[in-house]
Amino acid sequence: MHGHGYAPQQPPPTSGGTHVTLRVMFVVLAVVTCGLAAWAPMLRLAIVTRKSYDWGLFGLVTALDVTALVLIGVDPGEEEFQQPGSAGMVILLSTLVAAIAYYLFADIRHFSRLRQPQYLGYAGPQPTYGYPQQQAPAPVHLQPTQLHQPPVQQTPPPPTRPAPARIHQVQAELDELSDYLRKQEGGS
Repeated sequence: MHGHGYAPQQPPPTSGGTHVTLRVMFVVLAVVTCGLAAWAPMLRLAIVTRKSYDWGLFGLVTALDVTALVLIGVDPGEEEFQQPGSAGMVILLSTLVAAIAYYLFADIRHFSRLRQPQYLGYAGPQPTYGYPQQQAPAPVHLQPTQLHQPPVQQTPPPPTRPAPARIHQVQAELDELSDYLRKQEGGS
């Protein structure tokens, strides 16, 4: 009636090096482009996790990259950035750091959850509402000479409880009775 449950689903067989290689490639791409391609790791994360939150972050990073490019493009400075260009660079580099940090955090968390078993199966009988838990009988191991004999089931010892006062009274009465019987046997 009760089985072990369904077997845990196994993730598709991939080597652990593949995920690490992809992480490194996307982080290097974002850093080498000075944050212009910070949207690429976020796009990969959104595709892999399929969460609406990650898609929203991808859109936010893309919008911040475009805003930074516009601010840098309208900067009137000839050799050094003026205020719009400086603001664009701050946005670009801040977006780069935040996007890489979140990408690594979420990607590692996502793939570590896939490796952990989701359902461990039947946990066995659980105690309910103060009733004693039933113990499963111990497995019987048969020796080769015992194959044709019926197996002897071992019963677990009863749980030990403090003895009530009535047991002491009965024990005293039995002691008296045994003394009485000994006297009768010796006297007759």
